[in-house]
Amino acid sequence: MDSDSLSDLPAPDVPAVPPGEEDDNTLVLAAQAGSTTAFDTLVTRYRGRVYGMTMNMISNDAEARDITQEVFIKAWRKLPEFERRSQFFTWIYRITNNAVIDYIRKKKMHGAEFNDELGNVPAAGAPTAPRSTPAPDHAMVNQEIGIRIREALEQLSPEHRAVILLKEIDGLSYQEIADTVGCAIGTVMSRLFNARKRLQEMLRDLYASRRHQQEEPTLAGAARR
Repeated sequence: MDSDSLSDLPAPDVPAVPPGEEDDNTLVLAAQAGSTTAFDTLVTRYRGRVYGMTMNMISNDAEARDITQEVFIKAWRKLPEFERRSQFFTWIYRITNNAVIDYIRKKKMHGAEFNDELGNVPAAGAPTAPRSTPAPDHAMVNQEIGIRIREALEQLSPEHRAVILLKEIDGLSYQEIADTVGCAIGTVMSRLFNARKRLQEMLRDLYASRRHQQEEPTLAGAARR
């Protein structure tokens, strides 16, 4: 596929997968046989999670949307190579993780700063459409917490940031994270331990304040805000 748009994918040469609740493996097999309808279903199923993972890593809506598009274009091109030894979502997360880390490294090489939407971090499974706005006083508090957590996350290396977001936001198991980022479970556990320790150090005052209010600051909570 030479086009840069998913809408330009070639027409299927096999019958379209009928609508319903087909599992990922069924859809992957159909897509590998040429069904763009099946692949479209996979895109719809995982687009929000890929966007959410990307947005949580880079805090830039426009770039996150571009990377999400790029991920699924790459997935279509690489689909014949997917041997179904892992789950489809793990495979698509691996493509996403690599794309995001490449993006971060290129930005750092060019001295670019991550920007703008620090207080508006979506949950990984969230739709890309805007959500309702909270009350102004709650929005101010939530935005401050979101900014603090985002700034702390950006102090982590991309590798440490990825594992803690995959664990705390996406809820992946250690094995799924290991498959996604391409390392051993022991390495995942080590990165998680170190990432959590660094975040706790950087957010010590925030943790103390929220404990006083009997509410722990969490990555998932910030993402939902």
